[in-house]
Amino acid sequence: MNLTITRTLLLVGALGVTTVAFSAWHEPGATVVQGHEGISYCQTPANARMVKAVPSDENLMLFLYGMTQRAAGAH
Repeated sequence: MNLTITRTLLLVGALGVTTVAFSAWHEPGATVVQGHEGISYCQTPANARMVKAVPSDENLMLFLYGMTQRAAGAH
């Protein structure tokens, strides 16, 4: 009798965990994001307009090249 109760409780617990996991698993479907009607341009956040391109650093490329040469020479 004790083993039957244990199996039943284990089965109920497993089904409960499965039910909670299934209800928490939400993948939204494919939808089209739309803005306000009448606006013909894509709205961007205010802070996105202030982002400036950062020029590349040649010293970083030289550093990476030196590291690869040093690693290749060690073998």
